[in-house]
Amino acid sequence: MEDKYEGYTAGLTAPGIDADPITPSDSADLPQVSRGIYVGSTGHIRVELLSGKEVTFRNMQAGGFYPLRVRKVLATGTTANNLVAIA
Repeated sequence: MEDKYEGYTAGLTAPGIDADPITPSDSADLPQVSRGIYVGSTGHIRVELLSGKEVTFRNMQAGGFYPLRVRKVLATGTTANNLVAIA
């Protein structure tokens, strides 16, 4: 299949080109830093941002895409489910 954009550099506002399901963990980093998180089931998400700061995003809505540069989704404090990291 032809990709007319393969010679372009993807910026942070470009569509994602890769995705990984997220299993929240207090110790394991994501396979790669995300450019966004898809939330499949409403709840809270506790993350470690690329900066190293930990923060809880409360009441993230199901079906939402959130532009977050995240290195880790923590198990402690995360109640949302069916999370996907978009890269």
